[in-house]
This record gives sequence, C-alpha cells and structure tokens, in this order.
Amino acid sequence: MTDKDDLLIRDFFKEAAQQQIEDNGFTERVMGQLPATGVNTERRLTRLWTLFCVVVGLALFILLGGWESLKATMMVWMTTALTSFEVFLTTVPTTEVHLNPWMILLVVGFVLVYLPYQTARKLSAIQ
Repeated sequence: MTDKDDLLIRDFFKEAAQQQIEDNGFTERVMGQLPATGVNTERRLTRLWTLFCVVVGLALFILLGGWESLKATMMVWMTTALTSFEVFLTTVPTTEVHLNPWMILLVVGFVLVYLPYQTARKLSAIQ
C-alpha cells in the first residue's frame, strides 16, 4: 500500500516540478524595491566594531604586560613537556610493556603536524 502511495506522490511532484509560472517582471520589481544600503551599513559597522575590539585588545595586551606573561607561560609548558618526556623515556624500559619511545615520539610529532595541516586545509577550502 505504501509503495503505491509513494508512486502517486512522486508522480504528482514530478508533474508539479515541470510547470512554469510566468511572473511578468514581478521578481525584478520586488528586487528593485529592496533597500540596498542596509546591508552595506551593517557590514561596515561590523568591521569597524571588530577593528575597535582588536585595537583595544592589543593595547591591553601591551599595557598589561601580556608578552611577558605569555613568554613565562610558554616556558612553563616547555619545561613541563620536556620533564614529562624525560620521565617517560626513563621509565619506559622498566615497564613490562615494550614500547619504542622514538616511535611514540615520531607518531606524536606526526599527529601534531598533520592534524593542524589538515584542519587548515579544510578550513581554507570552505572559505
């Protein structure tokens, strides 16, 4: 029963899709009456607001010593990462799991390089 209904519905919409409705210039008249300046004004205001926020953010970053804080944070991260890697390399031979630490380092390096590359490539394809 549903196959027959599906066929009837498909035939109905196939016929409806083939119909042409003359608009006698209606579309052009409607498009001509739409305001054209509203979109440009909003876009300009959005860009000015973005520029203002970026300038204020950079000014606060510089005035509040953001560079020193960022540099200190990066040093802490690097020290932590190197210490963790050193502990890993030291303790791997003592475990029962036979892992090659250089292979793990190679895989981690590949993931850290490959994933951002693929993400950037996909995002650039979208835009």
